[in-house]
Amino acid sequence: MHGPRKLPELVASIYDAGLDPSRWNNVVAGIRDFVGGQACGLFSKDSISKFGVTHYYCGADPHYIQLYSETHSKFDPLTVLPPHGEIVSIPDLVNFDEYRRGRFYQEWMQPQGCSDAANVVLEKSNASCPVMMTVLSGRRMVDPAMKHRLSLIVPHASRALLINRAVTSQLTLATALADVLDNLASGIFLLDAACRVIHANSAGHALLAADDVVGSVAGQLVTCSAEANQTLREAFATRSEMALLAAKDRAIPLLSPGGERYVAHLLPLSSVLRNGSERVADAAGALLLRKVSLGGPSYGELIARTFDLTPAELRVLLSIVEVGGVPETAAALGIAETTAKTHLHRVFAKTGVSRQADLVKLAAGFSNPLLN
Repeated sequence: MHGPRKLPELVASIYDAGLDPSRWNNVVAGIRDFVGGQACGLFSKDSISKFGVTHYYCGADPHYIQLYSETHSKFDPLTVLPPHGEIVSIPDLVNFDEYRRGRFYQEWMQPQGCSDAANVVLEKSNASCPVMMTVLSGRRMVDPAMKHRLSLIVPHASRALLINRAVTSQLTLATALADVLDNLASGIFLLDAACRVIHANSAGHALLAADDVVGSVAGQLVTCSAEANQTLREAFATRSEMALLAAKDRAIPLLSPGGERYVAHLLPLSSVLRNGSERVADAAGALLLRKVSLGGPSYGELIARTFDLTPAELRVLLSIVEVGGVPETAAALGIAETTAKTHLHRVFAKTGVSRQADLVKLAAGFSNPLLN
């Protein structure tokens, strides 16, 4: 048995396990040695069904760990769980003589060479199935000295489990958000103050790989438009939330060298900016880049229904968006330029915009953000 002189090292290892759960198996071995037991484990026990699952353990035969989960968890003396943080031994819970005649002792404890155990509830985020620690004392009974040594560990183990839960929760949320972002057709780029790419979703990486409408030079995002690059640099350079908010409502139209139209939007990341951190790795804002595409006839029909466009007006709108200006539209549709202009003016009146570039932005708003 190791004495209290080992406590600082053990406490440090407990908090390491809070950040890296794979360390718990080594930690429970350290707790067993420090407390002076034969075995130690972390397990969850359902307060209603009494079903128990051991998560980490040392000093016990895996066969008996499996027996506990499958059968004996409902026979152990922990029929009523103790208050959070209170260390109890078996005589604190039940009549010890009756316990020794029962199945749990006869079939589970005694074959392992154990008589008593110290138990404590460590974590109750899930009130119906808290996480507990148990230290099996071997042939001797749990004494006040063992309980005292265990009490020195309990607060730190409880906090470490809360850290585990918080980290797991954040990782789960981050994974879920990443999955959502990766299923968007829009490219999303998190940028720092120098417009360096901190993170990109799948569509963003594909756009960078194509090196058409956007690319990366020494880690810095650049677009195919010098004007758009200037807008980005000015918005991000000061790390000012106000500058990014001012640019937020300004859609940035982009025409790739291959002739495809895109629209970019800036989004400030307020929570990061309020942090005040000057680390270059901090994302200052996001750039959302989407290709102008109506996603097939159904989206054209949606625009037509929304603005009460005639079939001829809709064809002109789609052509303006996907082909170009009035001369190109007239040629593509086989109509006179005057006819194209007439339909275009009616589209302007119905949609409330006055420029062809604004029609491109409007159409982008109707495109499907999800990947096919």
